[in-house]
Amino acid sequence: MSDLLYSEEEEALRAAVRDLLADHCDAAGVIARTESDAPHDSSLWKTLADGMGLAGLLVPEDRGGQGATHREAAVVLEELGRAVAPVPYLTSAVVATEALLACRDGDDLLAELASGRGIGVLAVGLHTAPGAAFATVRAADGALHGELTGIADAAVAGVLLVPADDGGLYAVRADAVTVIPQVSLDLTRPVARVVLDGAPGRRLGDTETAVHRALRAGAGLLASEQLGLADWSLTETVRHLKDRTQFNRPVGGFQALKHRLAQLWLETVSLRAAARGAADALAAGEDADVAVAVAQAYAAPVAVRAAEEALQLHGGIGMTWEHPVHLHLKRAKADSIAYGTAGAHREALAELVDLRAP
Repeated sequence: MSDLLYSEEEEALRAAVRDLLADHCDAAGVIARTESDAPHDSSLWKTLADGMGLAGLLVPEDRGGQGATHREAAVVLEELGRAVAPVPYLTSAVVATEALLACRDGDDLLAELASGRGIGVLAVGLHTAPGAAFATVRAADGALHGELTGIADAAVAGVLLVPADDGGLYAVRADAVTVIPQVSLDLTRPVARVVLDGAPGRRLGDTETAVHRALRAGAGLLASEQLGLADWSLTETVRHLKDRTQFNRPVGGFQALKHRLAQLWLETVSLRAAARGAADALAAGEDADVAVAVAQAYAAPVAVRAAEEALQLHGGIGMTWEHPVHLHLKRAKADSIAYGTAGAHREALAELVDLRAP
């Protein structure tokens, strides 16, 4: 059985990422970005991708990356989730990278993404679960025609990996398409509509294999981001209730609130086990489909409930725009439908373990 505890190297990576985010990703700055026309933090992304080399964690060393595993990428996503960092790590360094790793061609793009010189996005709706049907565009004489919606982080992508109706996955440069922003609940991970009108594309490989691998990794490691959201919500709520007093005693000492926090702690540590299990299974390549389905069936409700509890238990200040709890709640709600809902993953799990509903 694998050891799901964090190794010394993983703890060192966590500390480095957390320190960086503490210096460069404060809540006030993230909130200010959501009110601007540039919600993504390009400076932070450059530091993460180029300065620390985190964009290439999943890429083998002989293909220009760091040669790490999904366990290390999961640690990074935990910390990015805690900070609700407005960077395209999940979409580029995980999902697009995994799609390229499944392709016969595209090592030049893989090296570009791994080095942080470029950002890649898989042009499949953010709501799409592994194994689910997804929209494609029409391929004709090397040109692509069609429209795709709900594409996360398309606004900052340099290259889009576009599935076509001929079964191929094509690389299309962003300047060859039209990106139209869509309304998004989570302003730190905006989605967009991508219109292709004769856009030139280079075929990289087969769509089915690449998209399934990419979405499975995205769903599995999304659980670690959701863990970071839940852990921040719990930690900050406990801290607030220790500091806040009523009737000359800490609010956190009231029995009803202690019971709510205890239940939330149990759910969060269970989420940690599920998220770590999914990351380890992806790294080992064993029972990954089952581990990912288990993690996503559990993660979304816990992350949403943790953020909702944080909002309510912070009282009046939790309802203000200046307090960062709304960022975590919006990210948790948006993540609850990203790469498949909890219900979709429960249905997939039932099929995988042959326990279908009567």
